[in-house]
Amino acid sequence: MPASRRHHRALAVIVNCLGLLAAVPALPATAPRAAAAPAAPPPGPAQAAPAASGMPAAPPAVPPTSAAPVRQSAPPVTVQVAPAGTPAPAYRIDVRNAGNSMIETTVRQELPAGMSATTVTAGGRASRPIGASAAGEVTWRLRLPARSTTTLNTALAMTAPGRPVTAPACAYGTDGTRPYDCATATWTASTVPTAKVTAAPVWRRPPVLLAALAALLVVTGGALWWWWQRRRRRPGVAPGGPAPARTGGPAATGRPAGPGTIYPRAALPAPAGARRRTPPIWLMVGVAAAVLAGVVGAAAWTATQRVAAIDTTKQPTSGAWTGRSVTGAVGVPLRESAFEFTVYRVACATAAEVVAGASGGRQCQATVGVRNLTPEEQTWHGQLQRAYLPGGNWVSTDENATRVANLGRDVFAHPVAAGSRVVLPLVFTVQGSQPPKQLELRSGVFSAGVRVDVP
Repeated sequence: MPASRRHHRALAVIVNCLGLLAAVPALPATAPRAAAAPAAPPPGPAQAAPAASGMPAAPPAVPPTSAAPVRQSAPPVTVQVAPAGTPAPAYRIDVRNAGNSMIETTVRQELPAGMSATTVTAGGRASRPIGASAAGEVTWRLRLPARSTTTLNTALAMTAPGRPVTAPACAYGTDGTRPYDCATATWTASTVPTAKVTAAPVWRRPPVLLAALAALLVVTGGALWWWWQRRRRRPGVAPGGPAPARTGGPAATGRPAGPGTIYPRAALPAPAGARRRTPPIWLMVGVAAAVLAGVVGAAAWTATQRVAAIDTTKQPTSGAWTGRSVTGAVGVPLRESAFEFTVYRVACATAAEVVAGASGGRQCQATVGVRNLTPEEQTWHGQLQRAYLPGGNWVSTDENATRVANLGRDVFAHPVAAGSRVVLPLVFTVQGSQPPKQLELRSGVFSAGVRVDVP
């Protein structure tokens, strides 16, 4: 055998060995999978062609994965707020550390606009509002031992007797922006009896009085007309007509009764041109004017009541909107079509923080509780959450700043799980020195949403 052919045969043996060594590692991975797979039906013509040609089969279709819904786990610090049964507004705040280690936290209780705290326990500090429409707060810095509960008490100055007072409270982390948990409560005066509003008697209602007056005028006019007719009517004389012809016997005519004459003769009918009496013109005009005045008065009163019942501050909720819009204050749970929103606190950066910050706007952070009341997960969007400024302009949620406030988590990228509740901060970047006057929160594009007045 020539040397060149021996070299070619040796090279072919080496190449075949390398191919076998490369194929051996793939055998253990494919053999068990093929053994575990169920028996497949014989391939059809379209499937047999790629197999016969040695082409690899297409990979199986993988269903798209959706983001897991947001379901906030039990926070290590929980807050409960309960009103006290006192003549003045007072609250009891229970802050519990359910963890196995000590936790430092900051507890803030929002005060209604124009109200100040008169009693604060456990070393809390109250900030007094500057203006009559400004809201103050009470702040505690606590070190909560493991498995312990700390009770805080506050009392507020009474401004309007009998007025309900809502004061929410939240526990934050050491940074003061990430909330652990929030709760709210509304104090109502239990010692002051509530006035029972009763409907006015029937005889004191304006529509009933106008209808009765109209009916009285009609009856009076009819009675006067009947009396006038009876007064002008005489026995045996038709009203306005000539006297009937007299009939009688021979004595009445002065002639003897002859053959063919029948007595007494029948009375002659009244002339066809006899004129009927009509009611006086003044009576008819008076009755018509009275009825017209009653109808016009009733219509005007009804229209006035309907116009007075219209609330011009609410935006229209008919048409494409789902549900009815609800407006409330800070700390009041407000429900819309899918979510129950509760705004616990709205705080804006100070002038020094605005100057030190890199952004050109002023950041206002709202601590919001979101509860999904539906039996299925719900997706919401940051562009639908708005903050309205005093001039009428509005801004949507600053999603980048909101992600930073939530420790890098995008709260709008995941739906809210069914029946769950989350408490999170939303950040709005506004221009100017004035804070927002109202927040508008909604779950979907067609939801009427809720509006929260910011003091």
